[in-house]
Amino acid sequence: MSHNTKLLTIYASIAGVILLAGLGYSIYQYKETAKKLGDTQSRLTLSIEKIVELEKQNEELGGTLSLTQSEKEELGGALAKQKEENEELEEEKDMYEKLAKTDKQLLAKYSKVYFLNENYFPTKLDDIDEKYVLPVGKKLEFLDPALPYLEDLLEDAEEDGMPLRIVSSYRSFEEQQSLKSSYKVMYGSGANTFSADQGYSEHQLGTTVDFATPQVPGAMGAFANTASFTWLQENAHKYGFILSYPKSNSYYIYEPWHWRFVGEDLARDLYKDKKNFYDMDQREIDEYLIKIFD
Repeated sequence: MSHNTKLLTIYASIAGVILLAGLGYSIYQYKETAKKLGDTQSRLTLSIEKIVELEKQNEELGGTLSLTQSEKEELGGALAKQKEENEELEEEKDMYEKLAKTDKQLLAKYSKVYFLNENYFPTKLDDIDEKYVLPVGKKLEFLDPALPYLEDLLEDAEEDGMPLRIVSSYRSFEEQQSLKSSYKVMYGSGANTFSADQGYSEHQLGTTVDFATPQVPGAMGAFANTASFTWLQENAHKYGFILSYPKSNSYYIYEPWHWRFVGEDLARDLYKDKKNFYDMDQREIDEYLIKIFD
């Protein structure tokens, strides 16, 4: 086993432990919230039963038993408070349940930071409409819940007279490995400046695309000089997309064609604050995960 392979195995193991810990915490929070909800529902039931019992006693005594105004207000207030607590806990339970079902990888900083092993596959992929794909007839896939955002972006760009085409999207671990090997043959160590090793590519997540235009039909620097790229800079955040590798980034050469879906909230805040995704702390990024498809 080569030194690099050993390192990749170690990184994968560490990442696995971190991700399992995060998943375990989400499951623990979900169970704790469900327990709280059950306790609150029990208290609510007891309060309702108390009121019903008192009303029943009142009827049996011919209406001679009556609650004082303060007792009515106390019971009514307790009932209202417990209903409110119940609703809050229901919302909290739904939140943790939703988070537990959301792929924790989708907002991780993968380029030379975290590692995706060969067993990682997106939950579900769908075909990108062939009219937006180059070359014609090529099959490209994108993460299913994120695809509507990409389709809206492509349609609106077309309507604005800024045609965009996609030359690359989801790539498996093996495909990235093969691509990187071919680049190394052509460019030697220089390939590391523009191509990720297998396991470190955002494309494996299924949420990343390389854009082009009919006039610039490939992922190349000339794309930065097109009106379509300018349109992306001004509008992509509205659809949840960010430019992964802007000028002066610490990972790869400037890649104007390479855009990643991170959700509308995070993309909007990055655009507003003029920040780069890879300059943010991972814990801060993870706070956006629960709303990535909202």
